[in-house]
Amino acid sequence: MKKTTLAPDVITKLLARLDRGPTTRAGIMPGASEKRQPVHTVYGGAHLFRADAAARLGAIAVRTLQEFAPDARAFAAAAGFPENRVQMIYARVIEKLRREPVEDYRLDFEDGYGIRPDSEEDGHAEAAAAELAAGGAAGQLPPYTGIRIKPLNRALRRRSVRTLEIFLTTLAKKTSGKLVPNFAVTLPKITSPAQLAALAELLSKLERKLHVAAGAIAIELMIETPESIINERGVCALPEFVAAADGRCRGAHFGPYDYAAACGITAAHQTITHPACDFARSVMRVALAGSGVWLSDGPTNILPLPIHRPAKDGPPLTVEQSLQNREAVYRAWKLHVEHIRHSLMNGFYQGWDLHPAQLPTRFAAVCDFFLAGLDSASERLRNFIEKAARATVSGEMFDDAATGQGLLNYFLRAMRAGAITEQEARERSGLTIEELRAASFLNILENRNK
Repeated sequence: MKKTTLAPDVITKLLARLDRGPTTRAGIMPGASEKRQPVHTVYGGAHLFRADAAARLGAIAVRTLQEFAPDARAFAAAAGFPENRVQMIYARVIEKLRREPVEDYRLDFEDGYGIRPDSEEDGHAEAAAAELAAGGAAGQLPPYTGIRIKPLNRALRRRSVRTLEIFLTTLAKKTSGKLVPNFAVTLPKITSPAQLAALAELLSKLERKLHVAAGAIAIELMIETPESIINERGVCALPEFVAAADGRCRGAHFGPYDYAAACGITAAHQTITHPACDFARSVMRVALAGSGVWLSDGPTNILPLPIHRPAKDGPPLTVEQSLQNREAVYRAWKLHVEHIRHSLMNGFYQGWDLHPAQLPTRFAAVCDFFLAGLDSASERLRNFIEKAARATVSGEMFDDAATGQGLLNYFLRAMRAGAITEQEARERSGLTIEELRAASFLNILENRNK
């Protein structure tokens, strides 16, 4: 053996430093959440919320679809879906709207509510909590719910905290401390970790006082200020935000319009696809990768609404007016689909919706995104499983072990998003339901190679 330049003990001491802490991001991050991530969050003014809100929104969405796209062919023309998949997409959207039209609902006390007299907001906080409790008791709520409070800035912090306290106190009283499943508080316009630390402490105190299980209330971040991306020290603020939430942070929602405005983008160019917004999303994705925090993109603010509406006792719309209505709805639908695809391609699997007429295109675009890659993913995953983790070439794609996990994640997301059923995932992937649910590619290989 050749003699080396440095003594062996010098090398040993040097390499020993590598064992003093995590050597990879995986060593300090909990990894992706195993829970189903909703594909969207519907924001609605808290003063308008009723226990059956989700069902009512679904009914409006179905009526809109029947009026402007009564069949699959019309839907393909309306929103730009490929004809070879649109029959399946259309059928699944109709079924989804009737079964579970909303996956996550946020009762909004901020932008969707506005500034009102204290007595009025007190009353709405109490009434909205009572409606949420009633919806939970009747089994009418979406899988995820929550409220968006006002910012914890100097001007609004006391009003924000008061609304939250009244809401949670009423909800805990109506539910005997159980609240409702998967409940979260969304904090907007965050500028410092101190705001999140204060919210986390407040929630802990309220949970104890209201006899609610510790940690039951999650926090979701609204990322819509430049300070949320890069702080005054020139450091990415997001990891500090998550840490300040003290284990409660479930998701981070991007607010493109407030963010673009704060960056000095003029109103005409404040769009969800502006390069400034792409930069912010990229930072969010990198900073929170492996953290288990769900990423959500913002909304399309051009709504699919008809221009003309017939008067109650007046004449029906003219042919020209009806055509203009259809064109307006189609333009908004196509823009919504374009924005959703942009989000999905950039790793944001959740977004906001502001109107029930956006629900058909939300579910359709998500479904189409996963169906478009299903054949390729199925072939690659089957091939990779058969080769038992040896690198393999399938078509023009080169796969390794990390890609195997990525392909498995594709099937998991497609199932959780409702794009494919468990049976379809099993048949296409060649895996059992148990293997799919285990969500670990390496474990699948280890078990199969025993």
